[in-house]
Amino acid sequence: MILILGGTAEARELAAGLHAAGVPVTTSLAGRVSNPRLPPGHTRIGGFGGPDALAGWIDEHRVRAVVDATHPFAERISSSAARACPQANVPLLRLERPGYREREGDRWQWVQDLAGAAGAITAGARVLLTTGRQGLAAFASRDDAWFLVRCVDPPSPPLPRHHELLLDRGPYDIAGELALIDEHGIDVVVTKDSGGPHTVAKLHAARERGLPVIVVRRPPRRETATVTGVSAALRWACEAGRCP
Repeated sequence: MILILGGTAEARELAAGLHAAGVPVTTSLAGRVSNPRLPPGHTRIGGFGGPDALAGWIDEHRVRAVVDATHPFAERISSSAARACPQANVPLLRLERPGYREREGDRWQWVQDLAGAAGAITAGARVLLTTGRQGLAAFASRDDAWFLVRCVDPPSPPLPRHHELLLDRGPYDIAGELALIDEHGIDVVVTKDSGGPHTVAKLHAARERGLPVIVVRRPPRRETATVTGVSAALRWACEAGRCP
């Protein structure tokens, strides 16, 4: 069996490819999103309880290989996998989508973390905040700005005092993002360097409106064999899983 640490579109696509090839596959989801999009094959919901527990689960279920296809900012599970797989003596591959790339006309400011993003916001700004529902406490002290907080599920407090909550899930298109920016008078976008086509439209819209974008850099990771495309991950996993 191949274990996919999932929660991304790439993980679902990989699971579908393995399932179609006849390779047993289980996708593990963190369980932080209600009503997640489930991939083909088996799924499990919830954390493992740390590297040792993950290594034990891998051994118990006779996993041949692990593909870490989690979100670029899912630091904890990626760190656990990097420690658990050598312990369980199984290979590990990181499937990581490429990050966003600046284009001519972009006005991006890169910061190291959410606290840096909060500090980079100009007083009086109207902010489209798309960093997800976790970590919003970093912006709670910014009483001098207004936030349109967009996330999939309702966030827990603390939240910025002046905000409107928009529960929505991508993919988004440029027309919709432009309409959102214009409707709410947005003058700065704050995002993480998540990459992927489902959420990139906000960056195109910001460029078209000449808006600055504050981008949180991806966290550093342990050195792991990494590919950026599902097809490459599928070939690797098929070989590990002995595709028919």
